[in-house]
Formats: sequence, structure tokens, C-alpha cells
Amino acid sequence: MPRLATRTGRAKPSAIMVIAEKAKQLKAEGKDVVNFSIGVPNFLPGDHVYQAVRDWTSRDGGSYGSNRGAPALLDAIVSHFKQSGLDGYTRNHVTVGIGAKQVLYNLCEALLDEGDEIVFPSPYWTSYVDIAEILGAKISILECPPEQNYKLTPAQLDKALASRPKVFLFNNPSNPTGMVYSREEIAALAEVLVKHPDTWIITDDIYNRLVFDGIGYHNFVQFKPELRERTFIMDSLSKTYGMPGWRVGFVAGPEAGVKALVTLNSNHITCLPEITEVAAIAALTGPQDIPSTKRDGFSKRRDDVVNALLAIPGVKCPRPQGAFYAFPDISVAFGKSHNGKPIENDIDFCKALLEDKFVATVPGSAFGEPRSLRISYTCAPEQLQKGLARIQSFFAELGDAQVQRARAAGA
Repeated sequence: MPRLATRTGRAKPSAIMVIAEKAKQLKAEGKDVVNFSIGVPNFLPGDHVYQAVRDWTSRDGGSYGSNRGAPALLDAIVSHFKQSGLDGYTRNHVTVGIGAKQVLYNLCEALLDEGDEIVFPSPYWTSYVDIAEILGAKISILECPPEQNYKLTPAQLDKALASRPKVFLFNNPSNPTGMVYSREEIAALAEVLVKHPDTWIITDDIYNRLVFDGIGYHNFVQFKPELRERTFIMDSLSKTYGMPGWRVGFVAGPEAGVKALVTLNSNHITCLPEITEVAAIAALTGPQDIPSTKRDGFSKRRDDVVNALLAIPGVKCPRPQGAFYAFPDISVAFGKSHNGKPIENDIDFCKALLEDKFVATVPGSAFGEPRSLRISYTCAPEQLQKGLARIQSFFAELGDAQVQRARAAGA
């Protein structure tokens, strides 16, 4: 049998989806599983989205669409960016993809040659590493531990950019931590970025409408407009509009760079399905009450999650201000045991929590921070409370692993 391309050996299944599939399996076996693992918003778009699709079916022409995106969708995307405080873009500065992940893959393919360096902070979204490894890029990770609220400092960024990496990838609000950079923090990082003109900038901003506490969403180009010529800003319908399965991502950036993405689209996907473009236009231009209401609901759930976690002795959890994740430091449990199972790391912890309490979470090591785990709190409020109570119970039941081993040896 002929061998597969070398790059396929660098591709790994999503760690998040592995956990999610295990939770589905247990649920299918009749177990009462609370799933905090997968980052789906768990709400549906407004009926105006479905009505737009129903109306479209009577006029479907059955033809290919534009590689860049339908003109009406491009206009809606430009307007969406403008509403976010990102003015000055036109149709020539934007394009679409099959979800933000495909947009990111296209960006990395367009900007990175094999061996080029890409830098990004940890904790990071798991696909950042996976995509870079598939493309053979050199990965440099900037560690941002819970002691600094999982946030990148200007000094860290300045030092990292001194080596002239090809790409700096930045996520705000953050998946997995839920942390949001303030206006002052973004301005300070932008000051550093202008000093290093040889690096492309990708900002993954797909949670930008899910920001709490009045902190607001901010982007580098708002403080340093000269960065616009080398900054690509990613967004998506998935999280804001409850449409992850519709697979609509989009990006704004310099005209020449976006043109390269359109060329890649012409060879990768040809175009978005027209039915998804119709739904996307309706979501972006229609009533915005559902996203607003859901954001307020997520803020309340955030409070419940953080309060429950901080009530556990030894657990630390920087307060998230966006998205729908919490990322507690659970390393106080390491070196202990639960029901005779030793817990030496985050993977042991999450495995025991799922097997013993039927609560699915994602180990922090999947995101580059092995002291922590990710909780996605988009489930129904009663499920959320049940899962949090089980986590508290799990911690309360932890025992000394050495005592457990001594007892087992004595037996």
C-alpha cells in the first residue's frame, strides 16, 4: 500500500472531541452525564433565520456561489465589523470560510511556509498547535499562567517578536480561559506590535459579542491603525448566533492577503453553500435580541461557576469576563486519590471525574496549561448546578494517595 503524506502523521484528533465522544458514549449507556466539555452555545438562532431559509428554497437557482462570498453577505460582514468598532473595511477586505477553523487554516496556509515561526500565548485553543504542526511551522508558545490571569504581558510579547516570527496569533476573548483584555491592555500590546513590522497578526475574535461586566471588546487596529495592513481579524456565527453547525466563518484584513484567501477558497471549498449564506445574512442583519439575551444569561452562569469553584479549598479560578468558559487551577488535587484512583495530573483528574461523577471536562494540558481544566457552562441551569455540586463532592472525597497505596499494600 502506498504511504500517506508525512503531514498526515502530524495531524491529531481534537482532544475536545475525544472527551465529548466519551461523554456521549456514557450517556448512551444510560449514565446521567453532565457535559461541560464542548464549546457549543446551546441555543438556536431566531426564527427570522429559518424563515429566510424557507423563503430562499422557492428561488434556489442551483448554481455555484462566489469564492469570496455573496455580495449581500460581504456587505453584512462589513457592517458587522463596523458595529464592533472596526470601520473602514469594504467587500475587498473580507471573505468567508466553512467556519472560523477553516478560515484560520487558510490564513496559516497563506502566511506560513514550512519552518516559519508562529507565536501565540498559552492557554490556547487546541487547533492552533494542530494546524501549525500540519503545515510544518515552528511553534513558539508564550506561557501565561493563572498567576498573571492567563494574560500576555507587553514584555513577553516584545521579547517574543524580537526573533521576527512570521505570525503572531492572538485570541480575545479567550478560549479556554474566558479572559478578556481591557482597553488599556490591548493598547499596550498594540504599542509593542508597531515596533515589529515583520510579523503578520491574526486576531481570533469569535467571542467578541460575548463580553461581560462592561469591559468591552477592543482590537489592536483601533489603537494603531497602521497595523491594519498586516492584521487579519477572524469572526464567526457559531458562538454569537447559536449557529455552529451552519459553518460560517469570516475574516477582515489587508486586501492583498484576503485575495490570497479567496484563491485558496477557490481550490479548497469553491464557495459557501447558498443556503448557509442566506442564513448568515439574516443572522447578521436581523434582530439581535437573542445574542444579547444569551450574553446576559452566560454572565449569570459565569458567576455561579466561579462562586462554586472558589468555594472549594485550594482551587484558584481567575474571573472570566467573556465567552462561556471557566479555567480553574485544580492542581491542589494532584498527589491525591479518588475511590482508590491516584490523581497525578489533569488527565487523571478529568478521567476520574467523568468515570466516578459523570461530569465531562477537558484537561488543561490540551490547551497548554496542565494545572487546569476547562468548563464550558452553556448547559441548562439545572444541569449546571448539578455538575458543579458533583465537582464539589468530588473534591470533598479526595484522599491521600500515599495512604491509599499503603492500605492496598497492607491488604
